[in-house]
Amino acid sequence: MPATALIRETEIERYASAIEPQQAVATLTGVTKRYGDTLALDELNLALRAGEVVALLGPNGAGKSTAVRLLLGLIAPTAGTARVFGGDPQTPSTRLRVGAMLQVARIPETLRVREHLDLFRSYYPNPLSMAEVVRIAQLDGIEDKMFSKLSGGQKQRVLFGLAMCGDPDLVFLDEPTVGMDIEARRGLWQQIRTLANRGKTVLLTTHYLEEADALAHRIVVLSKGKIVSEGTPAEIKSASAGRKIRCRTRLSAELLRALPGVTSVEQSSDDVVVMTPRAEDVVREMLLRDETLSNLEISSPALEDAFLALTTSH
Repeated sequence: MPATALIRETEIERYASAIEPQQAVATLTGVTKRYGDTLALDELNLALRAGEVVALLGPNGAGKSTAVRLLLGLIAPTAGTARVFGGDPQTPSTRLRVGAMLQVARIPETLRVREHLDLFRSYYPNPLSMAEVVRIAQLDGIEDKMFSKLSGGQKQRVLFGLAMCGDPDLVFLDEPTVGMDIEARRGLWQQIRTLANRGKTVLLTTHYLEEADALAHRIVVLSKGKIVSEGTPAEIKSASAGRKIRCRTRLSAELLRALPGVTSVEQSSDDVVVMTPRAEDVVREMLLRDETLSNLEISSPALEDAFLALTTSH
């Protein structure tokens, strides 16, 4: 595993151990939501804590959008309670502390970027300055362009800027980097990390699993309205798919499959790939049995592998 990945996982684990339950700024408690005969959320419990980035993942129809809409106060639960900053998410005082960037958002195409920012800033008693919003959302040089003339990535940056106008304490970001080039995407990632470092809370929904892996302190995986896994990116990957051992060995596939902790073995003409949540123990056993073992690599699975394993089994 690259050193930067190890550092990232260590930082996340240290952060997660420092979070205390009483720091929750938004909660869904025993929430069930039905749309007619359709069950969107099934007795869901979710807590968002101060200073963390939470990635809410799941296939289409898993209940992600419903959970976000409940916390935004756009809909009410069929059963259970939604609380933001200890109160009703629909109250004006609560909404002043919340920012949202949603894919369903529609804003006038005929206004300039600066006009949009001025309008949204006017909704808040203590908004960020125009210069600060432009800096955070990387809008320098396009302030006077018509929204209709912007590229897809530029429009996304404007929507992010609008979500930041009130300097919110809780931010909902729905697919925030769709249409962005690599430079703009990495720039927005840095701003999300800065928000968390300032004690803000970010709920992120994304289909870019690399994005969730890079940003989230905690990942919550939904399937059919229920949480099927929750933890740091490292925990999600290890719990669902184990780790991968690749090497050259004289040991047979049958013998390897019989080792304690081995979940699968794939063998080619040159290498063998062993999956296990107990990689170190398995490698020690392999070395004891085959002193010629070579080309050894141990790696964590990709978040995509873990996501597919979790959501296809429920």
